[in-house]
Amino acid sequence: MSKLTGSRKAQQFTESVIREMTRLNQLYGGVNLSQGFPDFPAPAVVKDAACRAIQGDVNQYAVTWGARSLREAIAREFARRHGVRVDPDQQVTVCCGATEAMIATMMALVDPGDEVIVFEPFYENYGPDAILSGATPRFVTLREPEWTFDTGELEAAFTNRTRAIILNTPNNPTGKVFTRAELSAIARLCHKWDVVAISDEIYEHIVYDGCRHAPVASSEGMADRTVTINSLSKTYSVTGWRVGWAISPPALTGAIRKVHDFLTVGAAAPLQEAGVAALGVADAYYAELAAAYERRRDLLLDILERHHFTCYKPLGAYYIMTDIAGFGFRDDAEFARYLVKDVGVAAVPGGSFYRNPAAGRTKLRFCFCKRDETLTEADRRMANLRPSRVAIS
Repeated sequence: MSKLTGSRKAQQFTESVIREMTRLNQLYGGVNLSQGFPDFPAPAVVKDAACRAIQGDVNQYAVTWGARSLREAIAREFARRHGVRVDPDQQVTVCCGATEAMIATMMALVDPGDEVIVFEPFYENYGPDAILSGATPRFVTLREPEWTFDTGELEAAFTNRTRAIILNTPNNPTGKVFTRAELSAIARLCHKWDVVAISDEIYEHIVYDGCRHAPVASSEGMADRTVTINSLSKTYSVTGWRVGWAISPPALTGAIRKVHDFLTVGAAAPLQEAGVAALGVADAYYAELAAAYERRRDLLLDILERHHFTCYKPLGAYYIMTDIAGFGFRDDAEFARYLVKDVGVAAVPGGSFYRNPAAGRTKLRFCFCKRDETLTEADRRMANLRPSRVAIS
């Protein structure tokens, strides 16, 4: 076998389907409802802070694990909102986005042969993260329409080899917000099997219909066995800045910081200064953010339902999972390519969020972090979309 090939690890997963759909969208001149980045401006206070930092020559390396001012702001806000005390020196690691925080945490905590539990459908990075860190993933299914899990199935997934469980709440792609009761069930099993929870909470401020986000770390006894991952990206509409963080128990922080250091050295210094300004905004900002996204959610739900999609109404994040069985295509990938090429709207095939892509062959994910004009243009284009007489079986 030639050595001029990729590693066996790299051959076990594909390129990002989400980013592939954005490329196809650019190729065909479509409306991009696939990749979850806003097409409207970030808050002026955050942008102005970044400009001031650059003009003020904050242009060299920050401390590897994050500028102290940003770590203090992260710790302060988590404690204020959730009642969980955080030591900025011993528990906070600033990374290049939540994506790097997740892989740094996985590589720091997981050894080859360890098992990691993942809820599916899952954000597509979690599968490759498990492979790159040497973990064996064990999947527990969230089932529509409420995206609930079977407690017995979850309990059966834990073994003596389980090292961690990955959660994402609010969830991408389903919009599920894990309840206190569900988090308590997870916490009980983490204690029973001595397992760490790795919780991606990047959409914590984007919740609807009276729902409230509850961090896993705030469940009884979980502060000492939870790594909470977050980022500036979604809350402040700066997905390209790549400033995220991990809040970890002190016993785990050193390992995460070492891996982070040798992966990326550190996040962009001036953007960390802007992060301090972002985390200092008034609470009204978060209420207005959620209300604006709830309005966009309802707008896109109306559009999709009028065009014959079966929709699962999200309670958080900014995605809508749909069922496309009535359109008569062979699978989700075929329908997604048709939709972007012939209709001019990009969405993400549901199979990319499952271990076995066939489990998502009748599903498609749309995002609504877009201007009204963008969603209205998608509506106009989908007027040419008609359901088929033949359904996916």
